[in-house]
Amino acid sequence: MQYKNLGRSGLRVSQLSYGAWVSFGNQLDVKEAKTLLQCCRDHGVNFFDNAEVYANGRAEEIMGQAIRELGWKRSDLVISTKIFWGGQGPNDKGLSRKHIVEGTKASLKRLDMDYVDVIYCHRPDPSTPMEETVRAMNHVIDHGWAFYWGTSEWSAQQITEAWAVAGRLDLVGPVVEQPEYNLLSRHKVELEYLPIYNTYGLGLTTWSPLASGVLTGKYNKGIIPPDSRFALDNYKNLATRSLQDEVLLKVNGLKPIADELDATLAQLAIAWCASNPNVSSVITGATKENQIVENMKALEVLPKLTPDVLEKIEAIVQTKPKHSESYR
Repeated sequence: MQYKNLGRSGLRVSQLSYGAWVSFGNQLDVKEAKTLLQCCRDHGVNFFDNAEVYANGRAEEIMGQAIRELGWKRSDLVISTKIFWGGQGPNDKGLSRKHIVEGTKASLKRLDMDYVDVIYCHRPDPSTPMEETVRAMNHVIDHGWAFYWGTSEWSAQQITEAWAVAGRLDLVGPVVEQPEYNLLSRHKVELEYLPIYNTYGLGLTTWSPLASGVLTGKYNKGIIPPDSRFALDNYKNLATRSLQDEVLLKVNGLKPIADELDATLAQLAIAWCASNPNVSSVITGATKENQIVENMKALEVLPKLTPDVLEKIEAIVQTKPKHSESYR
């Protein structure tokens, strides 16, 4: 396992990480979680991602209990959570000072931890002034509840605005963004954020490297396996949007390249994400131990992604965003 700095910060995160989205609390409980987390640690993973909204808080409870029972040393781990959707009440969601403070305390209680290493604003909140959000995130850091803060699915303009507020008030700005990034979703990472990587030292912890499993090839026959994510009621709409013929043809087209590299489609897709120098860590998901073992082998594929191979991949997917003159 390689460890990279989270953007320009001094925090070192494993190049591949593990996220609790979908799995913890929906498909897995503490016993299974312990097995998966230990498998991740055995492969050198130190970064584990969560959010207050995952399984309505149950994912944090499961992760916290599993880590406690495993008896891991807290300083060996990088734990993150995300604040935005905390409940049904009018002040239980968004990025107000009230919800950021109350949501952070509630997350820490569920995790049974004194602090998280990174706390994210899970989405932008246009109904809350940016200054209020930036001040609240600094309040969280000042109280030792988190060491760093970041954003998830924010626009480059919103991140720039947050940094402008932080600079004006001599506060800490967001050091990391957590966007979706995979062979089918590239615009933000490869185009929109280009002007801000160097300006603010922004790191990326990207999610959905397999496009919710589409890039594994398991849906290529148009059949949804009963134990897959798209079989869950909450994800059936996503399945309809994702499993279009054009997309499945591209996935099929990648198979010969994966075979040539002695890799699975999943390993190729994960390695491709990790090959982007702006990506600090690729967040992977898994419900079975063997999936983690297979995902981690993506690191062996990484050195094989030569410029020629990357060109072959691009010729198949044809998803590279077009650079306008202003970004050249």
